[in-house]
Amino acid sequence: MIKNAVCEYFGSQHAIALALGLSDSAVSQWKEIIPEGAAFKIERITKGKLKYQENLYQKQVAA
Repeated sequence: MIKNAVCEYFGSQHAIALALGLSDSAVSQWKEIIPEGAAFKIERITKGKLKYQENLYQKQVAA
């Protein structure tokens, strides 16, 4: 799940933090792709409006 999409949906990082029971600073430390556990929670909280994207969390296997 992409952080910008989550911020757009919730309106602010503070609103994300409140929804997930996290500190503002924890959310501000997220990279472009948010932590996988948070993505699962957000999909549930938003009733699927924001979807967990498995391909973002798959590890690349060296050929």
